[in-house]
Amino acid sequence: MNSDSDLQIAGDILEVQHLLQPAREHPSTVSEFVGLARSIAADHARWADIVQYDSASRWYHRLHQGPGYEVWLLSWVPGQGSGRHDHGLSAGVLTVLEGELTEHTERGTRSLGAGAQRSFAPGYVHEVVNDSLEPAVSLHIYYPGLTEMPMHPSQSAPTAVGAVPA
Repeated sequence: MNSDSDLQIAGDILEVQHLLQPAREHPSTVSEFVGLARSIAADHARWADIVQYDSASRWYHRLHQGPGYEVWLLSWVPGQGSGRHDHGLSAGVLTVLEGELTEHTERGTRSLGAGAQRSFAPGYVHEVVNDSLEPAVSLHIYYPGLTEMPMHPSQSAPTAVGAVPA
């Protein structure tokens, strides 16, 4: 293997901009779903007026549905979290549109500010929490569309748990 390859140098494929493909009308690869998420994130007018905040439970709205995938918009007030879960048979892309979220996985904790993206395979276990003092908004693409969200025992302090997209 060539030790000078882009992936070995960059480490995270989402950081290698020239490898990402522009969004097609109906994406079918991880790179295309990442591109779709980025194009929606850049189109502030498409989602900003839809967002609502609910202190009792996380707010969510299906923004778009295509053949074999769904696009969800979620808001998070301070302290709200997803609970530790996976997405069943669905893979996905999470993009922070506004604010800051914290992702907890078995590998550690990662702060995700506006513009941050994470892609994940089926069975990926994580917990997403708004640990900040300001609300946050995120975009989630699931392929195939989300049909289950199995919950897992928490490895950290309890958070608000809801069986909604995360």
